[in-house]
Amino acid sequence: MRSPRDHNQTNGTPIVDPISFGLCSSRAPLFHSFDSWIVATDLFAVIAANLKMANAASGMAVNDDCKLKFLELKAKRTYRFIVFKIDEKQKEVVVEKVGEPSSSYDEFAAALPTDECRYAIYDFDFVTEENCQKSKIFFIAWSPDSSRVRSKMLYASSKDRFKRELDGIQVELQATDPTEMGLDVFRSRAN
Repeated sequence: MRSPRDHNQTNGTPIVDPISFGLCSSRAPLFHSFDSWIVATDLFAVIAANLKMANAASGMAVNDDCKLKFLELKAKRTYRFIVFKIDEKQKEVVVEKVGEPSSSYDEFAAALPTDECRYAIYDFDFVTEENCQKSKIFFIAWSPDSSRVRSKMLYASSKDRFKRELDGIQVELQATDPTEMGLDVFRSRAN
């Protein structure tokens, strides 16, 4: 059986070969029999189903309040931290808690549950070796070992989509226990 690439015609107009998703320069029939057409349509159905599942897994909506609070933290420094959670009934990320500008790191750490996943933003102030006052915005993906596996998977699959909505994140941390996001970790990652 000859493949579509074996056929050469003189017009040379490239067409997309749906089997290899590449360009071919032939105008020959793509399928030589009904069986090969069935195999190809089954292949496309599997690919489409996988793409649909991937979009569904990462298609968690983001509540507008999340973006608003983040902009207030970034531009006006209205908050020290923001904790976000996924509302599974509404299928969206929502704001769970905000910390006032005077809030300490300990208050931030206490705002994260010990057995549930969360996303968090922390506005970290520090002094450089040149004695300059600076600030960096940290994104923390909090996924404690004691949280449910389903919850870990949901938060992991939605993280990139959520982060794209928050323009201005400077450093990302993945933490499963408090030692992975201690002040020493913030300091080392801020430099």
